[in-house]
Amino acid sequence: MAQRVVKTKIIAIANHKGGVTKTTTSINLCDNLAQLNERNTVVLIDMDPQANASKHIGLDHPAKITFNLAELLVNPTADLKAFLYEDTQIEGVTLIYGSLSLETVPDIIKQEDPRPNEVLKARIAPLVGVVDYIILDCPPNLGLLTMNALAAATHYIIPVESGAAYGLYGLADLQERINRIKKINPELSFLGALLVKHDSRLTLCQDNERDAISMFGTVVPVRISQTSKVNQSIAISRSLRMLDRNNKVTKQYVELAAYVAEATGGSK
Repeated sequence: MAQRVVKTKIIAIANHKGGVTKTTTSINLCDNLAQLNERNTVVLIDMDPQANASKHIGLDHPAKITFNLAELLVNPTADLKAFLYEDTQIEGVTLIYGSLSLETVPDIIKQEDPRPNEVLKARIAPLVGVVDYIILDCPPNLGLLTMNALAAATHYIIPVESGAAYGLYGLADLQERINRIKKINPELSFLGALLVKHDSRLTLCQDNERDAISMFGTVVPVRISQTSKVNQSIAISRSLRMLDRNNKVTKQYVELAAYVAEATGGSK
């Protein structure tokens, strides 16, 4: 990676619910941030034991990777460089692999580290000032891994399934946890709720949009629609942009990256 002084933006994609496109958003946001400027350096950290982001953009199956995030988190003397996989399915996006072994990490760091919420922040500190963007794909829970992501992040986005009847249910709990994390990370900034699987023609989506504005105050000014291209892109291990540049959702993720760059003062 090029060694130049930059203002690193660390963005957590967090929601304790599954199926709200956290991984899809993480991957396509990374891809389009890398595309915004050829000098942009982007790292995707897969914090989910399911390791779907790693399966999607990694060149090897996560089970074959020894130097993964779990090993990094439990080993305070680990050399971070060994965990950065620059060769991935998406040019310009470096990966730190997730793995099933992340399931045991919270118990280990709770026992061995005096500041268990800040382990990730300590481990990735060498990247700060070196890479432009670090995207944290959080697991679908409010556990210690998600708290580590929020404690390390400069910004966060909450994807909200706009077309689901209970899309906003329980998100007050996430906000409460975030407020607690702000005691140790007071600079954490909210980029907004991201309405996904959104169809502005549907009454349910319209209602959820109003409720999201009421609950969060800040809503990302880009709506992500639903498309079968997402599953197609997963099947062939490509981003949406690589699959179909002209797809509506592809263009929406381009707009999301531009918004993130603008809102965080990043390179465009």
